[in-house]
Amino acid sequence: VQLVESGGGLVQPGGSLRLSCAASGSRFSIYAMKWYRQAPGKQRELVAGITSGGRTNYADSVKGRFTISRDNAKNTVYLQMNSLKPEDTAVYYCNADRSDVAGRYRYWGQGTQVTVSL
Repeated sequence: VQLVESGGGLVQPGGSLRLSCAASGSRFSIYAMKWYRQAPGKQRELVAGITSGGRTNYADSVKGRFTISRDNAKNTVYLQMNSLKPEDTAVYYCNADRSDVAGRYRYWGQGTQVTVSL
């Protein structure tokens, strides 16, 4: 599975961005998809996740502002980010994750920069 993120950029506080993560390869629908972010000098943190069945979860810091969704027909996962704050500034990474009896499989995109600033 190869993952390619897009949609990052510079936005003012209070603004919105939508990140996309396009996946190549088959069987996209069976993967749990997640968005992580990493700010300078900080550890990578989980922002939002969506299971193969569509169940979602969010970090407390983004609840009510961010929405994760997926389109299995397009092999794409999205992260809609509203009411952005300067502390949301980070490189955002897409992750595909699944497990079976043989082990756990995790794949990462290259990341896309999000900068929230005046």
